[in-house]
Amino acid sequence: MDLLQAAKETLEIEAHALSLAKESLDDSFLQAIEAIYNTQGKLIITGVGKSGLVGAKMAATFASTGTPSFFLHPTEALHGDLGMIGKKDTLLAISYSGESEELSKILPHIKRVGITLIGMSASKSSTLGRYSDIFIPIKIDKEACPLGVAPTTSTTLTMALGDALAVALMHKRDFKQEDFASFHPGGSLGKKLFIKVKDIMRKENLPIIDEKTSLKHAIIMMNEGKLGNVLIVDDEKKLKAILSDGDLRRALAQEGFDLSLSALEYATKNPYRLTDIQTLASKALEEIESKKIQLLPITDKDEKIVGVLHIHDLVNAGIKGS
Repeated sequence: MDLLQAAKETLEIEAHALSLAKESLDDSFLQAIEAIYNTQGKLIITGVGKSGLVGAKMAATFASTGTPSFFLHPTEALHGDLGMIGKKDTLLAISYSGESEELSKILPHIKRVGITLIGMSASKSSTLGRYSDIFIPIKIDKEACPLGVAPTTSTTLTMALGDALAVALMHKRDFKQEDFASFHPGGSLGKKLFIKVKDIMRKENLPIIDEKTSLKHAIIMMNEGKLGNVLIVDDEKKLKAILSDGDLRRALAQEGFDLSLSALEYATKNPYRLTDIQTLASKALEEIESKKIQLLPITDKDEKIVGVLHIHDLVNAGIKGS
């Protein structure tokens, strides 16, 4: 059989199952949303084998989108971890057959605790279906596997139904970008929305010289500072200019170039600076990129230097602009 055709047929089979599921969503799905939304404890997801792997992914998705959740393996539950389930929790159990031995063994104990059980399986008459307070069917015509045995279409549909629950709950909670970022402070969105200039700027050992410093000494300071720039201040310690390596290259092309002259002679006067250390680092990066500079000085209200931001520090920290 043509391998590309086999791949296409797999996608067609799974896409068909998703399309059928879309048309067959009913009140039981809405009941599941309400049950999870009103859960005062956590949403606990359980399943065995491929269903367990899907369940673990679902738990991670719920947890990162505003629904406290974790995955509990039925075998571990049988050996003591049932104690992790509280009376304010909700359990979402997944088993395509609905007859998984390990899962079936914990269902009576779940009912004894008295929490809401949401079941996902192919048949409502299965063991899982009979125990469920709310039942979400996993309806497929066939697995995409040519032998009809490997979980393929069924796991795809189960994961998609989990995503649909999570997304619906995000809408119900009015879950915003800022909320998502707060759950992902180490991710690119979290960094973009939360890391500020004050959190990342350099404040120590800055290459600062006064306006009377010679170009020769300024170059020495530039090499020692390793920022490709030196900051030039006046007698009141106010920022007056910046000498960059670009300024230095342009100076070398000038007639009358003289290392003994003041560095101020060749520097960029009145450089762009930032005065609010509460500015988001992502916004500062946008300014650096738009101004085509490498170093952004940070000054206080008196124009005195309190720190600098270098483009390399921002990039290395994973900060991205809009």
